[in-house]
Amino acid sequence: MKITRLLGFLILNLLVLNASVHPLFAKTPTTPKILFTSARDGNYEVYIMNPDGSEQVNLTQHRAQDLDAVWSPTGEQILFTSDRGGKRDLYLMNPDGSKVRRVFKFKTVEWRTSATWSPDGKQFAYRHWDRDGVGDRTYGIYIATLGKQNVELFGQYSFPAWSPDGTEIACGAADPAGTWIIFVNVRTRKQERLLPKKSLPWQREPSWSATGDKLAFSGNKQPVPPIVDRDLHNAWMDKQTIFIVNRNGTGLKQLVDEASSEAWSPELSPNGEEVLYTQITKGRNQIFKVNVDSGIQTQLTNSGGMPRLGNSGGDWFDPDYALSVEPQPHLLTTTWAKIKIKENIQ
Repeated sequence: MKITRLLGFLILNLLVLNASVHPLFAKTPTTPKILFTSARDGNYEVYIMNPDGSEQVNLTQHRAQDLDAVWSPTGEQILFTSDRGGKRDLYLMNPDGSKVRRVFKFKTVEWRTSATWSPDGKQFAYRHWDRDGVGDRTYGIYIATLGKQNVELFGQYSFPAWSPDGTEIACGAADPAGTWIIFVNVRTRKQERLLPKKSLPWQREPSWSATGDKLAFSGNKQPVPPIVDRDLHNAWMDKQTIFIVNRNGTGLKQLVDEASSEAWSPELSPNGEEVLYTQITKGRNQIFKVNVDSGIQTQLTNSGGMPRLGNSGGDWFDPDYALSVEPQPHLLTTTWAKIKIKENIQ
């Protein structure tokens, strides 16, 4: 009997000690939830709310700038960007905001932002870029494996969005004529354009439906004017709006009237019926959603903050479309791999 009690005590302690290594017992949402960024108190923080905008709760509550949060496929973890270490970098936390930990043990002079999970939750892609304008040696999208320090340069693109089937990443690619959404095969790196060049000269921020048959994105029908003409450029920016299209490039549909102010950060609901987006109203950023079929728009946030701040972004989690949560005992003893950067990031 004593041996049994001792064995039980040792097992319990092992589980408690390793719970900090991997959030195996983190509470996954049982109802649909939306992560978003808010600066309502003058500082960027990660918030969570219901799809109707109710029960808005601050998860991070830190003096640093915390933003761009995304759900893991199971809903067990949240990956977000924070400058609490000095530069904007990637961090993980539990769904309730607890157990915040830095993803990478090595620091960088550039920013790591715009993370997107692989559908199996084992990898993620992110944007690595030189915020200070010193150079573009390490600019682009990188792929990392959860629990390891190795990273791989995927390509000099932006706005990564991993496809639900895991075979490709939708991202932004620029050339002198504009910015385009392309698909890049994860294995072969073969590229495919979403839309013909003449359709929209400005496309960015792709977001997949859970079934992978549709994408929402922000775009502009007008060619990019010279940035030196600030008034003309600002007027052009106000024309940026939200679109949805089939994966094969057919069925392009504009969802938000371009006569309104600039709209950005689209995020398709898992069922493909609604799209979140951010738009300036009364001088502050607020989050809206629009029904794809009816066009009915609903404002989800109303809080204030400094002009041009407020609320933005959004990442949708619905347990009905989530990857099954299964115990993974081998992750309880995961240790960080030796630092090895394939693309010589310093």
